[in-house]
Amino acid sequence: MQNSLILHIQKFISLEASDIDKLESCLELSKIKKKEQILKEGQICNTMYFITKGCIRQYIINSKGAEQTLQFGIENWWITDYLSYHNHIPSSFYLQAVENSEVIAIDKTILESLLIEIPNLERYFRIVMQKSFGAMQMRIKYLFTMSAEERYHHFNDHFPEFVQRVPQYMLASYLDFSAEFMSKIRAGKV
Repeated sequence: MQNSLILHIQKFISLEASDIDKLESCLELSKIKKKEQILKEGQICNTMYFITKGCIRQYIINSKGAEQTLQFGIENWWITDYLSYHNHIPSSFYLQAVENSEVIAIDKTILESLLIEIPNLERYFRIVMQKSFGAMQMRIKYLFTMSAEERYHHFNDHFPEFVQRVPQYMLASYLDFSAEFMSKIRAGKV
């Protein structure tokens, strides 16, 4: 639903009716099936995804061949590989739908044109990027300063919707411990 993106943008900036019309004419809703990958390591990422429904994760495959989830995105969140997108270099990440999802996918060339035509959008994206960067900084802090059990309880207390929606093995990899350890925490054996 394109309206959800417009509403999200208007939480941060105001848009003229003509700007909304311009923006809506460039937006297209895409459906992504559960487990479908929308980006693979080695591909160049030319798209930013605004999630209108569902959940998408960003992950890597580590040196042991295991998936390591770095980020989740749900409704009203943006997700992409920012380095690949910005620098036009091969991605180091995978993007995959955790649930059947719907996204507004905006191609880089279209977004760049929109930013010129609607300069106020630049401010919106700056605010969104700053919030995203701050969240990533806190995630790193928690990884370095909390025990595995503390990370789980903190995450469960602050983001209960993820705990309900995301498969436990993905949540465990995001919190940087094994699925077996996750079972022990949940069973109260830690």
